[in-house]
Amino acid sequence: MNNYVIGIDYGTDSVRSVIINTDNGEEAGSAVFYYPRWKKGLYCDPAKNQFRQHPLDYLEGLETSVKEALKMAPAGIAANIRGIAVDTTGSTPVAVDKNGAPLSLKPGFEEEPDAMFILWKDHTALREAAEINELAAKWEVDYTKYEGGIYSSEWFWAKILRTLRVNENIRQPAYSWVEHCDWIPFLLTGGSGLHQMKRSRCAAGHKALWHEDFGGLPPNAFFTALDPLLDGLVDRLYRETFTSDVPAGNLSEEWAQRLGLSTEVVVSVGAFDAHMGAVGGQIEPYHLSKVMGTSTCDMLVAPMDGGPEKLVSGICGQVDGSVIPGMLGLEAGQSAFGDVYAWFRNLLAWTLDEVVGKSQLLDGELKQKLIDEASGRIIPELTAAAEKIPPGDTGIIALDWLNGRRTPDANQALKGAIFGLNLGSDAPKVFRALVEATCFGARKIVDRFQEEGVPIKGVIGLGGVARKSPFVMQTMADVLNQPIKIARSEQTCALGAAMFAATAAGIYDDVSRAMSRMGSGFDAEYHPDPKRAALYEKIYQEYNEVGAFAESFFGK
Repeated sequence: MNNYVIGIDYGTDSVRSVIINTDNGEEAGSAVFYYPRWKKGLYCDPAKNQFRQHPLDYLEGLETSVKEALKMAPAGIAANIRGIAVDTTGSTPVAVDKNGAPLSLKPGFEEEPDAMFILWKDHTALREAAEINELAAKWEVDYTKYEGGIYSSEWFWAKILRTLRVNENIRQPAYSWVEHCDWIPFLLTGGSGLHQMKRSRCAAGHKALWHEDFGGLPPNAFFTALDPLLDGLVDRLYRETFTSDVPAGNLSEEWAQRLGLSTEVVVSVGAFDAHMGAVGGQIEPYHLSKVMGTSTCDMLVAPMDGGPEKLVSGICGQVDGSVIPGMLGLEAGQSAFGDVYAWFRNLLAWTLDEVVGKSQLLDGELKQKLIDEASGRIIPELTAAAEKIPPGDTGIIALDWLNGRRTPDANQALKGAIFGLNLGSDAPKVFRALVEATCFGARKIVDRFQEEGVPIKGVIGLGGVARKSPFVMQTMADVLNQPIKIARSEQTCALGAAMFAATAAGIYDDVSRAMSRMGSGFDAEYHPDPKRAALYEKIYQEYNEVGAFAESFFGK
Protein backbone atom coordinates (compact mmCIF):
# COMPACT_ATOMS: atom_id res chain seq x y z
CA MET A 1 0.00 0.00 0.00
CA ASN A 2 1.12 3.56 -0.66
CA ASN A 3 2.22 5.81 2.18
CA TYR A 4 0.44 9.11 2.74
CA VAL A 5 1.13 12.22 4.79
CA ILE A 6 -0.92 15.27 5.78
CA GLY A 7 0.24 18.84 5.20
CA ILE A 8 -1.62 21.48 7.22
CA ASP A 9 -1.32 25.11 6.14
CA TYR A 10 -2.60 27.84 8.46
CA GLY A 11 -3.12 31.00 6.41
CA THR A 12 -4.43 34.42 7.35
CA ASP A 13 -8.10 33.63 6.64
CA SER A 14 -8.29 29.84 6.75
CA VAL A 15 -6.57 26.53 7.39
CA ARG A 16 -6.26 23.92 4.64
CA SER A 17 -5.30 20.26 4.99
CA VAL A 18 -4.10 18.08 2.12
CA ILE A 19 -3.42 14.33 2.00
CA ILE A 20 -0.48 13.56 -0.25
CA ASN A 21 0.82 10.32 -1.72
CA THR A 22 4.50 10.24 -0.76
CA ASP A 23 5.47 8.22 -3.82
CA ASN A 24 4.35 10.72 -6.45
CA GLY A 25 2.98 13.82 -4.70
CA GLU A 26 -0.59 13.23 -5.90
CA GLU A 27 -3.33 14.74 -3.77
CA ALA A 28 -5.75 12.20 -2.32
CA GLY A 29 -7.96 14.62 -0.42
CA SER A 30 -8.12 18.21 0.75
CA ALA A 31 -10.34 20.58 2.71
CA VAL A 32 -10.40 24.26 3.72
CA PHE A 33 -11.87 25.73 6.91
CA TYR A 34 -12.47 29.48 7.19
CA TYR A 35 -11.99 30.92 10.67
CA PRO A 36 -15.47 31.94 11.88
CA ARG A 37 -14.37 34.45 14.55
CA TRP A 38 -11.84 36.05 12.23
CA LYS A 39 -14.44 36.30 9.48
CA LYS A 40 -16.65 38.31 11.84
CA GLY A 41 -13.75 40.70 12.58
CA LEU A 42 -13.68 39.79 16.26
CA TYR A 43 -10.76 41.02 18.40
CA CYS A 44 -9.45 43.17 15.52
CA ASP A 45 -9.29 46.92 15.00
CA PRO A 46 -7.87 47.71 11.54
CA ALA A 47 -7.74 51.43 12.27
CA LYS A 48 -5.27 50.67 15.07
CA ASN A 49 -3.46 47.96 13.05
CA GLN A 50 -4.66 45.42 15.64
CA PHE A 51 -5.19 41.90 14.25
CA ARG A 52 -5.77 39.00 16.64
CA GLN A 53 -6.94 35.42 16.18
CA HIS A 54 -8.58 33.12 18.69
CA PRO A 55 -7.01 29.67 19.19
CA LEU A 56 -10.46 28.11 18.89
CA ASP A 57 -10.46 29.11 15.22
CA TYR A 58 -7.23 27.13 14.86
CA LEU A 59 -8.45 24.12 16.85
CA GLU A 60 -11.80 23.87 15.10
CA GLY A 61 -10.09 24.33 11.75
CA LEU A 62 -7.50 21.65 12.50
CA GLU A 63 -10.02 18.95 13.38
CA THR A 64 -12.59 19.85 10.75
CA SER A 65 -10.20 20.24 7.80
CA VAL A 66 -8.31 17.00 8.51
CA LYS A 67 -11.53 15.01 8.92
CA GLU A 68 -13.03 16.50 5.76
CA ALA A 69 -9.86 15.77 3.79
CA LEU A 70 -9.97 12.15 4.99
CA LYS A 71 -13.61 11.88 3.89
CA MET A 72 -12.61 13.00 0.39
CA ALA A 73 -9.79 10.45 0.22
CA PRO A 74 -10.21 6.78 -0.76
CA ALA A 75 -11.69 4.57 1.93
CA GLY A 76 -9.19 3.13 4.41
CA ILE A 77 -6.48 5.67 3.67
CA ALA A 78 -6.30 6.77 7.32
CA ALA A 79 -4.43 3.56 8.15
CA ASN A 80 -1.66 4.57 5.75
CA ILE A 81 -1.06 8.10 7.07
CA ARG A 82 2.56 8.18 8.24
CA GLY A 83 3.21 11.80 9.10
CA ILE A 84 1.80 15.28 9.68
CA ALA A 85 3.53 18.65 9.31
CA VAL A 86 2.19 22.12 9.97
CA ASP A 87 3.02 25.56 8.65
CA THR A 88 1.55 28.83 9.91
CA THR A 89 1.77 32.57 9.40
CA GLY A 90 4.42 34.36 11.41
CA SER A 91 5.42 35.97 13.51
CA THR A 92 2.15 35.06 15.27
CA PRO A 93 2.93 34.60 18.99
CA VAL A 94 0.64 34.03 21.99
CA ALA A 95 1.04 34.27 25.75
CA VAL A 96 0.98 30.82 27.43
CA ASP A 97 0.99 29.32 30.93
CA LYS A 98 3.58 26.86 32.25
CA ASN A 99 1.86 24.00 30.45
CA GLY A 100 2.01 25.77 27.11
CA ALA A 101 -1.71 26.57 26.98
CA PRO A 102 -2.68 29.91 25.38
CA LEU A 103 -4.17 32.25 27.94
CA SER A 104 -7.21 32.83 25.72
CA LEU A 105 -8.21 29.21 26.36
CA LYS A 106 -8.25 29.80 30.12
CA PRO A 107 -11.11 31.19 32.23
CA GLY A 108 -11.20 34.95 32.36
CA PHE A 109 -9.26 35.49 29.14
CA GLU A 110 -11.65 34.04 26.55
CA GLU A 111 -12.52 37.48 25.09
CA GLU A 112 -9.26 39.31 25.83
CA PRO A 113 -7.52 40.34 22.56
CA ASP A 114 -4.11 40.55 24.26
CA ALA A 115 -4.47 36.87 25.23
CA MET A 116 -5.07 35.89 21.59
CA PHE A 117 -2.54 35.01 18.92
CA ILE A 118 -1.09 38.29 17.64
CA LEU A 119 -1.27 37.87 13.89
CA TRP A 120 1.72 38.60 11.65
CA LYS A 121 0.04 41.73 10.22
CA ASP A 122 -0.56 43.32 13.64
CA HIS A 123 1.48 46.55 13.72
CA THR A 124 0.58 47.85 17.17
CA ALA A 125 4.21 47.51 18.34
CA LEU A 126 5.84 50.23 16.20
CA ARG A 127 7.33 51.99 19.23
CA GLU A 128 8.72 48.76 20.67
CA ALA A 129 10.38 47.77 17.39
CA ALA A 130 12.03 51.19 17.20
CA GLU A 131 13.37 50.76 20.75
CA ILE A 132 14.80 47.34 19.92
CA ASN A 133 16.60 48.81 16.91
CA GLU A 134 17.93 51.73 18.95
CA LEU A 135 19.28 49.47 21.69
CA ALA A 136 20.77 46.93 19.27
CA ALA A 137 22.65 49.70 17.45
CA LYS A 138 24.56 50.68 20.60
CA TRP A 139 24.87 47.26 22.26
CA GLU A 140 28.24 45.48 22.19
CA VAL A 141 26.72 42.86 19.88
CA ASP A 142 24.21 43.83 17.19
CA TYR A 143 21.59 41.15 17.68
CA THR A 144 19.71 42.33 14.59
CA LYS A 145 22.56 41.66 12.16
CA TYR A 146 21.14 38.30 11.04
CA GLU A 147 17.66 39.90 10.80
CA GLY A 148 18.68 42.30 8.05
CA GLY A 149 19.78 44.91 10.59
CA ILE A 150 16.24 46.18 11.29
CA TYR A 151 13.76 44.65 13.72
CA SER A 152 10.10 44.88 12.74
CA SER A 153 6.86 45.49 14.63
CA GLU A 154 5.57 42.33 12.92
CA TRP A 155 7.95 40.20 14.97
CA PHE A 156 8.11 38.27 18.22
CA TRP A 157 9.84 40.53 20.80
CA ALA A 158 8.18 43.78 19.74
CA LYS A 159 4.73 42.21 20.11
CA ILE A 160 5.54 40.70 23.50
CA LEU A 161 6.90 43.93 24.93
CA ARG A 162 3.98 45.99 23.69
CA THR A 163 1.46 43.55 25.18
CA LEU A 164 3.18 43.47 28.57
CA ARG A 165 3.29 47.26 28.64
CA VAL A 166 -0.33 47.94 27.80
CA ASN A 167 -2.02 45.09 29.71
CA GLU A 168 -0.92 44.44 33.26
CA ASN A 169 -3.51 41.65 33.60
CA ILE A 170 -1.44 39.57 31.15
CA ARG A 171 1.91 40.00 32.86
CA GLN A 172 1.70 37.52 35.70
CA PRO A 173 -0.21 34.68 34.00
CA ALA A 174 1.95 34.95 30.83
CA TYR A 175 4.66 32.51 31.90
CA SER A 176 6.10 32.42 28.37
CA TRP A 177 5.29 33.03 24.69
CA VAL A 178 4.89 30.60 21.81
CA GLU A 179 4.71 30.92 18.03
CA HIS A 180 1.66 29.47 16.31
CA CYS A 181 3.88 27.09 14.29
CA ASP A 182 5.34 25.70 17.56
CA TRP A 183 2.04 25.37 19.42
CA ILE A 184 0.15 23.18 16.93
CA PRO A 185 2.78 20.35 16.80
CA PHE A 186 3.07 20.58 20.61
CA LEU A 187 -0.70 20.24 20.86
CA LEU A 188 -0.88 17.31 18.42
CA THR A 189 1.82 15.39 20.26
CA GLY A 190 0.17 15.85 23.67
CA GLY A 191 2.80 18.14 25.11
CA SER A 192 2.09 19.01 28.73
CA GLY A 193 5.20 20.89 29.85
CA LEU A 194 6.33 24.03 28.03
CA HIS A 195 9.99 23.02 28.09
CA GLN A 196 9.19 19.83 26.15
CA MET A 197 8.23 21.97 23.17
CA LYS A 198 10.57 21.75 20.18
CA ARG A 199 10.93 25.28 18.82
CA SER A 200 11.14 26.03 15.14
CA ARG A 201 14.54 27.12 13.81
CA CYS A 202 12.65 29.02 11.12
CA ALA A 203 10.58 31.10 13.56
CA ALA A 204 13.33 31.64 16.11
CA GLY A 205 15.96 32.70 13.60
CA HIS A 206 13.87 34.97 11.40
CA LYS A 207 11.73 36.68 14.07
CA ALA A 208 13.14 36.19 17.59
CA LEU A 209 16.85 37.17 17.29
CA TRP A 210 18.02 33.56 17.75
CA HIS A 211 21.37 32.56 16.23
CA GLU A 212 23.98 29.95 17.04
CA ASP A 213 26.67 32.66 17.07
CA PHE A 214 24.87 34.25 20.02
CA GLY A 215 24.55 30.97 21.87
CA GLY A 216 20.82 31.11 21.24
CA LEU A 217 18.69 34.13 22.11
CA PRO A 218 20.24 37.41 23.31
CA PRO A 219 21.01 37.43 27.06
CA ASN A 220 18.68 38.61 29.79
CA ALA A 221 20.77 41.77 30.22
CA PHE A 222 19.82 42.92 26.73
CA PHE A 223 16.12 42.52 27.38
CA THR A 224 16.15 44.10 30.84
CA ALA A 225 17.98 47.07 29.33
CA LEU A 226 15.13 47.26 26.86
CA ASP A 227 12.48 47.09 29.59
CA PRO A 228 12.51 45.52 33.09
CA LEU A 229 9.15 43.91 32.22
CA LEU A 230 11.16 41.40 30.16
CA ASP A 231 13.41 40.37 33.05
CA GLY A 232 13.74 36.58 33.20
CA LEU A 233 11.60 35.85 30.15
CA VAL A 234 14.49 34.62 28.02
CA ASP A 235 15.13 31.87 30.59
CA ARG A 236 11.51 30.71 30.14
CA LEU A 237 11.89 30.40 26.38
CA TYR A 238 14.49 28.18 24.71
CA ARG A 239 18.10 27.71 23.73
CA GLU A 240 17.85 24.90 21.19
CA THR A 241 15.91 25.05 17.92
CA PHE A 242 15.05 22.44 15.31
CA THR A 243 14.61 22.25 11.56
CA SER A 244 11.33 20.87 10.25
CA ASP A 245 12.71 17.53 9.08
CA VAL A 246 12.96 16.62 12.78
CA PRO A 247 10.06 14.83 14.51
CA ALA A 248 8.34 16.81 17.26
CA GLY A 249 6.86 13.51 18.46
CA ASN A 250 4.02 11.13 17.68
CA LEU A 251 0.35 11.92 17.49
CA SER A 252 -1.14 11.75 21.00
CA GLU A 253 -3.91 9.33 21.88
CA GLU A 254 -6.37 12.22 22.22
CA TRP A 255 -5.64 13.66 18.78
CA ALA A 256 -5.33 10.26 17.14
CA GLN A 257 -8.85 9.52 18.35
CA ARG A 258 -10.19 12.96 17.36
CA LEU A 259 -8.75 12.73 13.83
CA GLY A 260 -9.27 9.00 13.29
CA LEU A 261 -5.55 8.29 12.89
CA SER A 262 -2.89 6.16 14.56
CA THR A 263 -0.56 7.16 17.40
CA GLU A 264 2.25 5.93 15.14
CA VAL A 265 1.80 9.03 12.97
CA VAL A 266 4.90 11.24 13.25
CA VAL A 267 4.42 14.99 13.70
CA SER A 268 7.29 17.17 12.50
CA VAL A 269 8.57 20.45 13.93
CA GLY A 270 6.60 23.35 12.45
CA ALA A 271 7.69 26.32 10.35
CA PHE A 272 6.30 29.39 8.64
CA ASP A 273 4.06 29.06 5.60
CA ALA A 274 6.25 30.67 2.97
CA HIS A 275 9.30 28.67 4.02
CA MET A 276 7.50 25.36 3.62
CA GLY A 277 5.79 26.80 0.55
CA ALA A 278 9.15 27.39 -1.07
CA VAL A 279 9.89 23.69 -0.67
CA GLY A 280 6.46 22.82 -2.06
CA GLY A 281 7.29 25.02 -5.05
CA GLN A 282 10.59 23.18 -5.60
CA ILE A 283 12.89 26.07 -4.81
CA GLU A 284 16.41 26.04 -6.27
CA PRO A 285 19.54 27.85 -5.06
CA TYR A 286 19.42 31.58 -5.91
CA HIS A 287 15.88 31.32 -7.31
CA LEU A 288 13.49 33.72 -5.62
CA SER A 289 10.37 31.87 -4.47
CA LYS A 290 7.51 34.36 -4.14
CA VAL A 291 4.45 33.28 -2.17
CA MET A 292 1.87 35.84 -3.29
CA GLY A 293 -1.32 36.15 -1.28
CA THR A 294 -2.57 38.85 1.07
CA SER A 295 1.10 39.76 1.48
CA THR A 296 4.19 38.28 -0.15
CA CYS A 297 6.97 36.30 1.39
CA ASP A 298 10.05 35.91 -0.79
CA MET A 299 12.36 33.02 -0.03
CA LEU A 300 15.84 32.30 -1.35
CA VAL A 301 18.24 29.49 -0.48
CA ALA A 302 22.00 29.54 -0.85
CA PRO A 303 24.62 26.84 -0.29
CA MET A 304 26.77 27.16 2.81
CA ASP A 305 30.44 26.70 2.04
CA GLY A 306 31.71 27.00 5.59
CA GLY A 307 33.15 30.46 5.06
CA PRO A 308 31.99 33.72 6.65
CA GLU A 309 28.27 34.30 6.20
CA LYS A 310 27.44 37.18 3.86
CA LEU A 311 25.07 39.54 5.67
CA VAL A 312 22.28 41.02 3.55
CA SER A 313 20.92 44.29 4.91
CA GLY A 314 17.27 45.22 5.08
CA ILE A 315 15.74 41.74 4.65
CA CYS A 316 13.74 39.58 7.09
CA GLY A 317 16.61 37.47 8.23
CA GLN A 318 18.93 34.70 7.12
CA VAL A 319 18.88 31.41 8.95
CA ASP A 320 20.69 28.11 8.55
CA GLY A 321 18.08 25.47 7.68
CA SER A 322 14.98 27.66 7.81
CA VAL A 323 13.90 26.47 4.36
CA ILE A 324 16.05 23.48 3.40
CA PRO A 325 18.16 21.94 6.19
CA GLY A 326 21.84 22.44 5.44
CA MET A 327 21.29 25.54 3.30
CA LEU A 328 21.02 29.19 4.23
CA GLY A 329 17.45 30.49 4.01
CA LEU A 330 16.97 34.20 3.28
CA GLU A 331 13.57 35.90 3.64
CA ALA A 332 12.09 39.11 2.30
CA GLY A 333 8.58 40.21 1.39
CA GLN A 334 5.87 42.86 1.12
CA SER A 335 3.45 43.61 3.95
CA ALA A 336 0.57 44.03 1.50
CA PHE A 337 0.08 42.50 -1.94
CA GLY A 338 -3.33 40.95 -2.51
CA ASP A 339 -4.48 43.12 0.41
CA VAL A 340 -3.82 46.17 -1.79
CA TYR A 341 -6.27 44.90 -4.41
CA ALA A 342 -8.75 43.87 -1.70
CA TRP A 343 -8.58 47.36 -0.18
CA PHE A 344 -9.47 48.95 -3.53
CA ARG A 345 -12.28 46.45 -4.10
CA ASN A 346 -13.70 47.19 -0.66
CA LEU A 347 -13.40 50.92 -1.29
CA LEU A 348 -15.53 50.60 -4.40
CA ALA A 349 -17.91 48.12 -2.79
CA TRP A 350 -18.78 50.55 -0.01
CA THR A 351 -21.43 52.10 -2.23
CA LEU A 352 -23.01 48.69 -2.78
CA ASP A 353 -23.45 48.10 0.94
CA GLU A 354 -24.53 51.64 1.76
CA VAL A 355 -26.64 52.47 -1.30
CA VAL A 356 -27.95 49.22 -2.72
CA GLY A 357 -28.13 47.72 0.75
CA LYS A 358 -30.51 50.49 1.87
CA SER A 359 -32.61 50.52 -1.27
CA GLN A 360 -36.35 50.21 -0.82
CA LEU A 361 -36.84 48.89 -4.36
CA LEU A 362 -35.64 45.33 -3.69
CA ASP A 363 -36.35 42.77 -1.02
CA GLY A 364 -33.62 41.79 1.44
CA GLU A 365 -32.61 38.48 -0.15
CA LEU A 366 -32.41 39.93 -3.66
CA LYS A 367 -30.41 42.92 -2.43
CA GLN A 368 -27.85 40.67 -0.78
CA LYS A 369 -27.53 38.50 -3.90
CA LEU A 370 -26.97 41.62 -6.00
CA ILE A 371 -24.37 42.99 -3.60
CA ASP A 372 -22.53 39.64 -3.48
CA GLU A 373 -22.56 39.26 -7.26
CA ALA A 374 -21.37 42.81 -7.88
CA SER A 375 -18.65 42.61 -5.22
CA GLY A 376 -17.35 39.38 -6.70
CA ARG A 377 -17.10 40.93 -10.17
CA ILE A 378 -15.18 44.07 -9.18
CA ILE A 379 -11.65 42.66 -9.46
CA PRO A 380 -12.28 40.64 -12.66
CA GLU A 381 -13.89 43.64 -14.37
CA LEU A 382 -11.12 46.00 -13.20
CA THR A 383 -8.53 43.52 -14.45
CA ALA A 384 -10.12 43.24 -17.89
CA ALA A 385 -10.23 47.02 -18.26
CA ALA A 386 -6.77 47.68 -16.79
CA GLU A 387 -5.12 45.15 -19.12
CA LYS A 388 -6.12 47.32 -22.08
CA ILE A 389 -4.26 50.37 -20.75
CA PRO A 390 -0.65 50.62 -22.02
CA PRO A 391 2.08 51.08 -19.39
CA GLY A 392 2.61 54.76 -18.66
CA ASP A 393 -0.75 55.91 -20.02
CA THR A 394 -2.39 56.36 -16.63
CA GLY A 395 0.00 59.07 -15.46
CA ILE A 396 -0.50 57.63 -11.97
CA ILE A 397 2.19 56.38 -9.59
CA ALA A 398 1.08 54.47 -6.49
CA LEU A 399 2.98 53.22 -3.45
CA ASP A 400 2.17 49.75 -2.13
CA TRP A 401 2.80 50.55 1.55
CA LEU A 402 -0.84 50.29 2.68
CA ASN A 403 0.32 48.02 5.50
CA GLY A 404 3.76 49.52 5.88
CA ARG A 405 6.93 48.17 4.28
CA ARG A 406 8.43 44.84 5.19
CA THR A 407 11.47 44.86 2.89
CA PRO A 408 13.79 46.26 1.95
CA ASP A 409 14.39 48.11 5.23
CA ALA A 410 11.33 47.41 7.38
CA ASN A 411 9.29 50.49 8.24
CA GLN A 412 5.71 49.78 9.26
CA ALA A 413 5.01 53.47 9.85
CA LEU A 414 4.94 54.09 6.09
CA LYS A 415 1.62 54.67 4.34
CA GLY A 416 0.33 53.94 0.87
CA ALA A 417 -0.13 56.84 -1.54
CA ILE A 418 -1.41 57.59 -5.03
CA PHE A 419 0.19 60.39 -7.07
CA GLY A 420 -0.86 61.98 -10.36
CA LEU A 421 -4.64 61.82 -10.11
CA ASN A 422 -6.81 64.06 -12.27
CA LEU A 423 -10.46 64.19 -13.33
CA GLY A 424 -9.78 61.54 -15.95
CA SER A 425 -8.39 59.03 -13.44
CA ASP A 426 -11.01 56.30 -13.44
CA ALA A 427 -11.11 53.06 -11.45
CA PRO A 428 -9.28 50.86 -14.03
CA LYS A 429 -6.42 53.37 -14.25
CA VAL A 430 -6.05 53.52 -10.48
CA PHE A 431 -6.23 49.73 -10.28
CA ARG A 432 -3.50 49.37 -12.88
CA ALA A 433 -1.32 51.78 -10.91
CA LEU A 434 -1.88 49.72 -7.76
CA VAL A 435 -0.91 46.51 -9.56
CA GLU A 436 2.21 48.20 -10.89
CA ALA A 437 3.01 49.44 -7.38
CA THR A 438 2.96 45.93 -5.94
CA CYS A 439 5.25 44.81 -8.76
CA PHE A 440 7.61 47.73 -8.17
CA GLY A 441 7.74 46.72 -4.51
CA ALA A 442 8.78 43.25 -5.63
CA ARG A 443 11.45 44.81 -7.87
CA LYS A 444 12.90 46.67 -4.87
CA ILE A 445 13.47 43.33 -3.15
CA VAL A 446 15.22 41.84 -6.18
CA ASP A 447 17.39 44.94 -6.46
CA ARG A 448 18.39 44.74 -2.80
CA PHE A 449 19.54 41.13 -3.07
CA GLN A 450 21.56 41.92 -6.19
CA GLU A 451 23.05 45.08 -4.70
CA GLU A 452 24.20 42.98 -1.74
CA GLY A 453 25.92 40.48 -4.03
CA VAL A 454 23.24 37.76 -3.99
CA PRO A 455 22.35 36.77 -7.57
CA ILE A 456 18.75 36.11 -8.62
CA LYS A 457 18.90 33.37 -11.24
CA GLY A 458 15.14 32.85 -11.56
CA VAL A 459 11.76 33.63 -10.05
CA ILE A 460 9.12 31.11 -8.93
CA GLY A 461 5.54 32.27 -8.34
CA LEU A 462 3.38 30.55 -5.72
CA GLY A 463 0.05 31.24 -4.08
CA GLY A 464 -3.37 32.51 -5.03
CA VAL A 465 -2.39 35.65 -6.92
CA ALA A 466 0.29 33.82 -8.91
CA ARG A 467 -2.18 31.21 -10.10
CA LYS A 468 -5.28 33.34 -10.55
CA SER A 469 -4.09 36.60 -12.11
CA PRO A 470 -2.22 36.42 -15.43
CA PHE A 471 -2.43 40.23 -15.58
CA VAL A 472 -0.53 40.67 -12.32
CA MET A 473 2.03 38.02 -13.23
CA GLN A 474 2.71 39.42 -16.70
CA THR A 475 3.13 42.87 -15.18
CA MET A 476 5.51 41.36 -12.62
CA ALA A 477 7.58 39.69 -15.35
CA ASP A 478 7.76 42.98 -17.27
CA VAL A 479 8.75 45.01 -14.20
CA LEU A 480 11.36 42.49 -13.02
CA ASN A 481 12.45 41.89 -16.62
CA GLN A 482 12.75 38.21 -15.75
CA PRO A 483 10.69 35.13 -16.60
CA ILE A 484 8.51 33.75 -13.82
CA LYS A 485 7.60 30.07 -13.44
CA ILE A 486 4.28 29.30 -11.74
CA ALA A 487 4.05 26.22 -9.54
CA ARG A 488 1.32 23.81 -10.63
CA SER A 489 0.03 23.05 -7.15
CA GLU A 490 -2.65 25.33 -5.77
CA GLN A 491 -1.56 24.40 -2.25
CA THR A 492 2.22 24.75 -2.33
CA CYS A 493 2.51 25.59 1.38
CA ALA A 494 0.51 22.52 2.41
CA LEU A 495 2.41 20.43 -0.16
CA GLY A 496 5.71 21.65 1.28
CA ALA A 497 4.50 20.71 4.75
CA ALA A 498 3.68 17.25 3.41
CA MET A 499 7.26 16.94 2.11
CA PHE A 500 8.58 17.71 5.59
CA ALA A 501 6.12 15.22 7.08
CA ALA A 502 7.43 12.51 4.74
CA THR A 503 11.00 13.31 5.75
CA ALA A 504 10.31 13.43 9.49
CA ALA A 505 8.47 10.09 9.19
CA GLY A 506 11.56 8.51 7.63
CA ILE A 507 10.06 7.89 4.19
CA TYR A 508 12.79 10.08 2.66
CA ASP A 509 16.29 10.69 3.96
CA ASP A 510 16.18 14.42 3.32
CA VAL A 511 13.84 17.16 2.18
CA SER A 512 15.52 17.57 -1.21
CA ARG A 513 14.73 13.93 -2.03
CA ALA A 514 11.13 14.38 -0.89
CA MET A 515 10.89 17.55 -2.99
CA SER A 516 12.08 15.81 -6.15
CA ARG A 517 9.68 12.87 -5.72
CA MET A 518 6.61 14.74 -4.48
CA GLY A 519 6.91 17.99 -6.43
CA SER A 520 4.17 18.81 -8.94
CA GLY A 521 6.26 20.93 -11.29
CA PHE A 522 5.17 24.07 -13.11
CA ASP A 523 2.27 24.73 -15.44
CA ALA A 524 2.82 28.30 -16.65
CA GLU A 525 5.65 30.69 -17.39
CA TYR A 526 5.51 34.42 -18.00
CA HIS A 527 8.18 36.11 -20.11
CA PRO A 528 8.92 39.84 -20.09
CA ASP A 529 8.02 41.91 -23.13
CA PRO A 530 11.10 44.01 -24.03
CA LYS A 531 9.08 47.13 -24.93
CA ARG A 532 7.01 47.06 -21.76
CA ALA A 533 10.10 46.27 -19.69
CA ALA A 534 11.82 49.38 -21.06
CA LEU A 535 8.78 51.54 -20.26
CA TYR A 536 8.58 50.13 -16.76
CA GLU A 537 12.24 50.87 -16.16
CA LYS A 538 11.40 54.58 -16.46
CA ILE A 539 8.21 54.35 -14.39
CA TYR A 540 10.10 52.40 -11.72
CA GLN A 541 12.49 55.32 -11.30
CA GLU A 542 9.47 57.58 -10.74
CA TYR A 543 8.17 55.09 -8.16
CA ASN A 544 11.51 55.38 -6.35
CA GLU A 545 11.38 59.18 -6.45
CA VAL A 546 7.86 59.48 -5.06
CA GLY A 547 8.70 56.77 -2.55
CA ALA A 548 11.63 58.79 -1.23
CA PHE A 549 9.35 61.82 -0.91
CA ALA A 550 6.63 59.87 0.89
CA GLU A 551 9.13 58.23 3.22
CA SER A 552 10.48 61.63 4.26
CA PHE A 553 6.92 62.63 5.15
CA PHE A 554 5.38 59.45 6.61
CA GLY A 555 8.34 57.39 7.74
CA LYS A 556 9.26 59.23 10.92
